[in-house]
Amino acid sequence: MGLEIERKFLIKNDDWKEKSDSGQIIKQGYLNLDVERTVRVRIINGKGVLTIKGKTVKTTRLEFEYEIPLEEAKEILKLSEKSIIEKTRYEIPDNGKIWEIDIFEGENKGLEIAEIELSNEDEEIVIPKWIGKEVSEDSRYYNSSLIKNPFKNW
Repeated sequence: MGLEIERKFLIKNDDWKEKSDSGQIIKQGYLNLDVERTVRVRIINGKGVLTIKGKTVKTTRLEFEYEIPLEEAKEILKLSEKSIIEKTRYEIPDNGKIWEIDIFEGENKGLEIAEIELSNEDEEIVIPKWIGKEVSEDSRYYNSSLIKNPFKNW
């Protein structure tokens, strides 16, 4: 069984760019936006990925992820709810962890979020200077919520 333990933060400046990779373009859509579970299809780096996530409790949820053929992912994306999430993801190694920076486009343009996956909810992390307010438990920042209420409407 897969568990995802993740914390999310807003980004307060561009200092993260000094250490980042060149980024990956991500397009993702949701097939199910139920509070108890989400089903997502994503295209990243020419690969299709199907992900099923359980309800988030604090910073933890069940997560199951499967690579699927790219052509199938493109077709499934057409079946998705409303709009598609478009973002570029950058990875930054820092203190033995990988920070993922999502720079959103489209209806969520202007939103910049940093995420870090943890081994357990109590794991201590070093917060880089470019990290701002924590939004881990604010559901508005969940990608599945941004489909229903995009950042441009806030």
